[in-house]
Amino acid sequence: MMIHKTSIIDSKAKISKNVKIGPYTVIGPNVKIEDGVEIHSHVNITGNTKIGSGTKIENFAVIKSNTFIGKNCRIFQGSVIGEIPQDLKFAGEKTETRIGDNTTVREFVTINRGTSALGYTEVGENVLLMAYCHIAHDCIVGDNVIMANMATLGGHVELGDWAFIGGGVLVHQFCKVGEHALIAAGFRAVQDVPPFIWASGEPIKYSGINSVGLKRRGFLSEERRLMKQVYALYFRSKE
Repeated sequence: MMIHKTSIIDSKAKISKNVKIGPYTVIGPNVKIEDGVEIHSHVNITGNTKIGSGTKIENFAVIKSNTFIGKNCRIFQGSVIGEIPQDLKFAGEKTETRIGDNTTVREFVTINRGTSALGYTEVGENVLLMAYCHIAHDCIVGDNVIMANMATLGGHVELGDWAFIGGGVLVHQFCKVGEHALIAAGFRAVQDVPPFIWASGEPIKYSGINSVGLKRRGFLSEERRLMKQVYALYFRSKE
């Protein structure tokens, strides 16, 4: 265990073996830090929070109360995870933020905790949140999701597994984006996007299936051909 002499650690915090804590970091009561965690300088972690084994937290990150971060995550500089929602109905109720294993949170990402409507905000496993993304209260982000730089989710948004949200995309509150769907960079999603779909345009439209993404993820050519047929039958028939 390597704990810098300038760090401040509450006596009620539980620090496991092989943990590194950098200078001027503050760790509050009822924080649990598991084996092999590295916390760099000027990090602030408040109570009733768990940091999973092997996770690395970079300088000036803030982890607020009732946040549960999985194993082998990487939290970059200036990120704020678990801050109270920006929902004016929030009345201080106890809610959570949950981050799955092997997730990367790049610089200055913000993730707000849930409200009483759902009780938590959840980010799955193997997720990549690029710099300056925002995830609002009560969102559910599936596994293997990528959100490119400055993508923003309003409250109660749901992203299915393997969804890709392009840079600067704004997803309106309560919208759902299906698994393996892609929203191209710079557009606004004000309606649901079905699974496997490529969505783009202003206003946003469905532009076929996400062929490149599906190929990269191992979908066979025959499977992709059938998806294109279904898309043509269902969506083109409604145009």
